[in-house]
Amino acid sequence: MISSPRGLLLIGALTLLVGLVVLFPARVAYHWAAPEGVEARGIQGSIWRGSADAVGASGVYLRDVHWSARPWHVLTGRMVYRVEANPVAGFLEGDLFVAMGRSVSIIGNDVRSSLPLDLFESSLGIRGLQGNASLQLEHVELRDGVPVRLDGVIEVADLVIAPLNRGTIGGYRAEFFTTDDGISGSIEDTDGLVDIAGSLTLRSDRSYQFIAKVMAKPNTPTAVRNQMRLLPPANERGQQELRIEGSL
Repeated sequence: MISSPRGLLLIGALTLLVGLVVLFPARVAYHWAAPEGVEARGIQGSIWRGSADAVGASGVYLRDVHWSARPWHVLTGRMVYRVEANPVAGFLEGDLFVAMGRSVSIIGNDVRSSLPLDLFESSLGIRGLQGNASLQLEHVELRDGVPVRLDGVIEVADLVIAPLNRGTIGGYRAEFFTTDDGISGSIEDTDGLVDIAGSLTLRSDRSYQFIAKVMAKPNTPTAVRNQMRLLPPANERGQQELRIEGSL
């Protein structure tokens, strides 16, 4: 039993400190340390457990965002949160944390999501982008909005790219994995209107390269066939090469 004034004062100070940390308001933390370009409204609760009515970044907005800290990760020097959110349609959940430094990194593990692609229409700069994306990612890391680590599967259903075709061009599947020099992925159609098998490489210098063999199917729309005429001549199997290169 502690009976000395100094001991009681120490216990009281520690209790107060723990209380301040546990109950530290999330809205105060947001105003102190929010990354540039991230907007949040209706913040409630603490940095350990709380919610926000809406969170937006890079033209993507989520509603009904809830978080709860994973306390055991504090021992590793990280504040990891279980996050659940609702876009206009679908869901998003996973273990996420933000690493601050010269650049801002959003790192996630066990991320599952179902999202409408029109959420990314403005951020990707693709007019008339529609469809539904299903994500099952073991690991993902975004550094200043650019993927630097990606391991998992992304499936897209009912893809619509208006400049290419007004209607859906079907479904596609991409499997990604992280390499020493960036991210690599294989892409294929599942029920697409174009037969496609390709690879995507995103290097650490932010350059990317997409190379695929594509071939029209009996039900490929005329508008898409006309676009394919711009590609190099077909090989002996009737496949044409599609190559897209650039830098993010």
